[in-house]
Amino acid sequence: MGEVNVCTEIIIDRPVDQVADWVADPDHAPDWYQNIKTVQWVTEHRVAVGARMAFVAEFLGRELRYTYEIAAWEPGKRLVMRTREGPFPMETTYTWEAVGEGQTRMTLRNRGEPSGFTGMVAPLMARQMRKANEKDLAVLKHMLEGGTVS
Repeated sequence: MGEVNVCTEIIIDRPVDQVADWVADPDHAPDWYQNIKTVQWVTEHRVAVGARMAFVAEFLGRELRYTYEIAAWEPGKRLVMRTREGPFPMETTYTWEAVGEGQTRMTLRNRGEPSGFTGMVAPLMARQMRKANEKDLAVLKHMLEGGTVS
């Protein structure tokens, strides 16, 4: 089979704290992730290690339901979320770093070890995921730089 490991990044013309604070709130995910339809908190509505959120997404024409758990949280630096259920356990990592006056490099990394049929199409999934992530980051950049987000 094969591991899916997709890393994308973008420079956003906003300070690190503004980008990280907004992106780290899972409630905002449906606003900039094209494939994420809903997010519902399973635990207390607080970004913290151990917090869990139920996501409904659509990918490659299929509805996916999964629960992410926050595995690591360093405010303004890094957020790691993991899901274990389903045919494609996934880890999503966001990192933020200042790269210029009021600019942030945001990196989005998705890693997972698909099993069964999903494992056989891992290379296709990785390509589609990269394409989707690049589009999503462009939408995020537009939203944050355009002032539509406070």
